[in-house]
Amino acid sequence: MFSSPFFLAFPFFLLACFLLYWAGARHAYLRRPEAENGDATAFDWHFFVPCRDEEAVVGTTVERLRADHPRAHVWVIDDDSDDRTGAIVAERAETDRRVHLVSRVRPDARQGKGAALNAAYDELNQFLSKDADRERVVVCVIDADGQLDPRALERVSGPAGFGDPETGGVQVSVHMRNAGDPRPLGEDRGRVRNAFARLLVRMQDMEFSVSNAGMQLLRGRTGSVGLGGNGQFTRLAALDRIAAAERRPWQRGALLEDYELGLHMILNGDRISHIADTWVSQEGLPHARRFLTQRTRWAQGNLQCVRYAPRIVSSRHYGGKGVLETLYTFLQPVAHLVTLALCAVMFVLLGLTAAEDGFGAAFGGMLALWPLVLGLAVVSVLPFVLWGPVYRRDRASDHSLLSALLWGLALWLYAYHLFPASARGFVRMLRGRNGWAKTRRNAEVVTSGPVAIES
Repeated sequence: MFSSPFFLAFPFFLLACFLLYWAGARHAYLRRPEAENGDATAFDWHFFVPCRDEEAVVGTTVERLRADHPRAHVWVIDDDSDDRTGAIVAERAETDRRVHLVSRVRPDARQGKGAALNAAYDELNQFLSKDADRERVVVCVIDADGQLDPRALERVSGPAGFGDPETGGVQVSVHMRNAGDPRPLGEDRGRVRNAFARLLVRMQDMEFSVSNAGMQLLRGRTGSVGLGGNGQFTRLAALDRIAAAERRPWQRGALLEDYELGLHMILNGDRISHIADTWVSQEGLPHARRFLTQRTRWAQGNLQCVRYAPRIVSSRHYGGKGVLETLYTFLQPVAHLVTLALCAVMFVLLGLTAAEDGFGAAFGGMLALWPLVLGLAVVSVLPFVLWGPVYRRDRASDHSLLSALLWGLALWLYAYHLFPASARGFVRMLRGRNGWAKTRRNAEVVTSGPVAIES
């Protein structure tokens, strides 16, 4: 088994792909030009805010959106909440004609975020006049706890965004606004648990604001930028083109309805861009269990997207680089599963070898490989560490270089969450379990119950 070409070559192949992807993302991030502002008044803006049991945050989100973007309409989709989410928004809508409540009730409600967004799309179609220029109507999806950069509309209106008539969608960067919170879990949880929670939130901020931003900017060069669930801007006309082909813009039952929307947009010939010079902020998850639940959902959503591979490979709207990048993204959970399987086989074979030849001989054989192991460790860890100074420069300039390098080292360890998340997502898919509810907000005071409802 050890001598088979696949067993020997696969880990090196994965490492080579990772290093190539990392180098491209880092170069794209560090060499990006500053985005130019455009004329936001040339567009009609509509925010979609999907909500389920969001009374802890929805009022603040609506107030901020209306204050920072007074010309925009805010559409809050209440997905049959059990709390006061709908009542809070209804009270505001009574006095503000630019705030709209889209109320959904069971059994039609609670069918996923995509279904909720499609309901708002239908309501918006009824609201707009028949002579509205749908190329100039822009929909932006904001999480219930999202806070959008007050300059965002000017940024996404520029030549890198909707100032280009070929652009159908724009994704902005995502920040974790509680990254500097010294006690994310509260005063009563103790220093050690808060220290771990603080580091977990910091890693999420580092991941999204520099590493993922670099990845998206690289995708801008390959023509395969992905849309996210927060800070996602789309032309209404682009949504119409998807609806004409797929019956609805957002796919029902999709765990990554945002990313799938972007796939459909590119397949229809619309360009998507990523603008790193503006942002939407959200709360990072300080609880490991909630975090793993969220990432399991994302991994399972990636596995669902594999079904698009034939369409992407055969599409005239995807170039060769875009096909390779997209397939690489799709197959990440698969690569993690194969790696876990190979590791299990390797440890079994090492155990059998030790039992047959003696532990001394097995240990000696492993020791002889230490230069190779050390070299692989360096090239595996260093890319993560090098994100640390970049993150410090752009997001944490008040911290020391040593802290930044330690954060980079922690980012390498943090990345290993992908393996259990991929395994859990694969098992859920095999069991036919595709239903999810939202992850509980940090502000929600709940003493029992699941961190996110699965079905």
